[in-house]
Amino acid sequence: MAVIDWPALSLSLQLASATALVLLPLAIWLARLLAWSQIRHQGALEAAILLPLVLPPTVLGYYLLLGFGGASPLGQAYHALTGRALVFSFDGLLAASLIFNLPFAVQPMQRSFAAIPREVREAAWVSGLSRWQTFLRIELPLAWPGVAAALALTFAHTLGEFGVVLMVGGSLPGETKTIAIAIYDQAQAFNDSAAAGMSALLLALSFVAVLLVSRLGRSVLRR
Repeated sequence: MAVIDWPALSLSLQLASATALVLLPLAIWLARLLAWSQIRHQGALEAAILLPLVLPPTVLGYYLLLGFGGASPLGQAYHALTGRALVFSFDGLLAASLIFNLPFAVQPMQRSFAAIPREVREAAWVSGLSRWQTFLRIELPLAWPGVAAALALTFAHTLGEFGVVLMVGGSLPGETKTIAIAIYDQAQAFNDSAAAGMSALLLALSFVAVLLVSRLGRSVLRR
């Protein structure tokens, strides 16, 4: 009988949910900026956002480990505020997760916002809507499929991330040991039934997350 590491699964779900919620406003702001604004060095900014897609996870994890470590300004500031190290902690995992998920959150939203004609926003302004009202009542509903896709991709990708999580968080039970690391540990121990069971559960959760958000996006489009 397959044995599921429930604490590791719970930690992964917490990390995926927190990443999606914290990253949502930042990704929306960046997506709108890149879709509609002509800013200086826009190409460099887009390349920086896409970098986690092409960097090997161990390379990205190594640089994050240096950036979050006790010798770094960020690591020292975090230790001064909390009395704890940023690396090998849930907070460090969350910070790393926000960075390696940035392209998965920004790209779908950017395409959705870019597809909204400028005339639609101008008509809303002429009708008396403020820019904030236009965003809430016009832009966000029209771009919702991209927002939904970004949430699904971010959630599913966080559940399955291994390399960056291992580099930044290690494998501390109840603190940084995610379901992906638990699967690796069981595979290394030749416990095939446990590894297979947790892999199947992770696959199912990722599939359901993408399916639910996809259906929600289609229902919004029909309305």
